[in-house]
Amino acid sequence: MVSTVFTIANQKGGVGKTTTAINLAAGLAQKKLPTLVVDLDPQANATSALGVEKEEGRSIYGPLTGDASVREMIIGTAQEHLYLLPSEVDLAAVEVELSRKENYLTQLRQTLQPLVDSGEYRAIILDCPPALGLLSMNSLAAADYLLITLQCEYLAMEGVGQILKVIARLKDAGVNDRLELGGIIMTMFDIRTNLSRQVVEEVRSHLEDKMFRTVIPRSIRLSESPSFGQTIFEYDPTSAGAIAYTGLAREVVDRFGLE
Repeated sequence: MVSTVFTIANQKGGVGKTTTAINLAAGLAQKKLPTLVVDLDPQANATSALGVEKEEGRSIYGPLTGDASVREMIIGTAQEHLYLLPSEVDLAAVEVELSRKENYLTQLRQTLQPLVDSGEYRAIILDCPPALGLLSMNSLAAADYLLITLQCEYLAMEGVGQILKVIARLKDAGVNDRLELGGIIMTMFDIRTNLSRQVVEEVRSHLEDKMFRTVIPRSIRLSESPSFGQTIFEYDPTSAGAIAYTGLAREVVDRFGLE
C-alpha cells in the first residue's frame, strides 16, 4: 500500500493552514496511522509548533538539491506515530535552485517518491508557504489531494477560484494527472457571529460536495498551543479544538480510505 499525499495550501496567510496541518496529522496519528508532516515553509511554523528546534541543514533543501537523503531528514515527535521533516530558514533559497532545474515542478514528487512507494507512512501532509511560489507548486505536483483551509470571514471564496485554476493547469499540462480537490476545511468559525454562519453557507452553496462537515472553531487554546510546541491534543485534549480535529481526522480517514 502506497502513502496518500495531501497538500494543505492557500495563498492567503492566517487562515489556519499550519494549525490544520499539524493537528490533522496528530489526529491521524492518534488513530495509529503513521503520519508524516513535511514543513515546506521557510518560516518553519509547523516545525516549531511540533516542539522541534530549527536546525541548520535539516530540511527538504538537501534532498531537493540531491545533497542528502530524504529519510535522514525525518525525525520523530513527542506524539507516537507522528513524524516530521522539518524546515529552517535556508529553505528560502531552494526556489532559486529549483528554477534552474529542467523538471522544476516535479522535484518534490521525485524526492518523496521512495517514501510514497514504501507505504511506511499512511499519510504524508505537506504544509506550504502562504504563496503560490515554486514550493507550493511542487507540493501540488506531488500530491494526490489538495485540502484548502478557508477562514470564516468575508472574501473567503476569493482565492479558491485561483487555486482551482492552478490545479486545472497542472492537470492539463500533464504535471500531475491524479491531483484532485480533496476537500475544503472551514476554519476560525465563531459561533457567536452571523458572519461565520453566512460564510459557511456561501461556501456550501458553491462547493457542498467538497466541504468537510467538521468546522474548526476560533479558539484561544488552538492559538496558544504552537507557542508551547504542542498539538492541541497534547495542550488541551478536551478542548473544542481537539474535538474538532478529532472529527476532521475521522472524516479524512473515511473519505480517503486511510484505514
